[in-house]
Amino acid sequence: MGDELGDEPTAAASEWREGVVDAPLHGQRLDKAVVTLAPEFSRSHLQHLIEQGHLLLDGAVADSSSRKVRFGQRLRLELVPTEESLAFRPQAMPLAVLFEDEHLLVLDKPAGLVVHPAPGNWTGTLLNGLLAHHAAAATLPRAGIVHRLDKDTSGVMVVGKSLPAVTALVRDMAARTVHRRYLALAHGRPEAEEFTIDAPIGRDPHVRIRMAVVPGGRASRTDVRCVAQADGYSALSCTLHTGRTHQIRVHLASRGLPLVADAVYGGRPALDMQRQALHAAELRLAHPVSRATLDFVCTPPLDFQAAWAQVTAA
Repeated sequence: MGDELGDEPTAAASEWREGVVDAPLHGQRLDKAVVTLAPEFSRSHLQHLIEQGHLLLDGAVADSSSRKVRFGQRLRLELVPTEESLAFRPQAMPLAVLFEDEHLLVLDKPAGLVVHPAPGNWTGTLLNGLLAHHAAAATLPRAGIVHRLDKDTSGVMVVGKSLPAVTALVRDMAARTVHRRYLALAHGRPEAEEFTIDAPIGRDPHVRIRMAVVPGGRASRTDVRCVAQADGYSALSCTLHTGRTHQIRVHLASRGLPLVADAVYGGRPALDMQRQALHAAELRLAHPVSRATLDFVCTPPLDFQAAWAQVTAA
């Protein structure tokens, strides 16, 4: 055969490749012929482009990878950006800013917002929003994100806006001098009003999307205080001493207290909650540059407030 962008991530341009089927490819599959147009891409990716209608054969869409080609037919392939290639592009979105200066950004993250791009969520993430919010984000590791909240967890989180700030925040979190308190609604009743869960967390050996308390996991500690109990549910205040993935969810589930509506760790929808009942309520830290103490309290969203009231008002 012969020869990331405006505000919206879909603004990336496509590239067209053209060629003519030569004699050695006569009678071969269409996807095999297309490989010679774009040899830097995998055959499976090119098959996907064909099936999505991005290939013209003699001017007409050809969407079957197994179709046989004939000598002299003209191919025109549109190489569209992959979803993953759009992950680190600016995408304007509203941000609920609690505090901002040249070094620091403190946000009230809504439930449902993914913090960092990953399979299934390559665009529309907080990282995309940060890249649109300020130019320096593009020069920082993970756009300045130094800790994450799960998609369905709401509440306060901090982001660095300069490299000195990111470096100091990472250092302070490692030294456990950043105070983070969460509110949680769980199934069950704890055995004590106040208790500490000090148990290592690692990848669940049986279910890859889960974390678990496992021997040899990373040291993890959560302090828990029971605020109220009613009808088999508990309103809990949880203070993190470490920041492992899914830490509160895993620790509480390991004590028979799965979060309401947290299906991954055994929680059922209840109290009119359809997402995991976890809210980052307080954040206290030293400003990464001035070292002045900053203290933030973040009001839960309405669904959490209503569920919390059902337990605490009983």
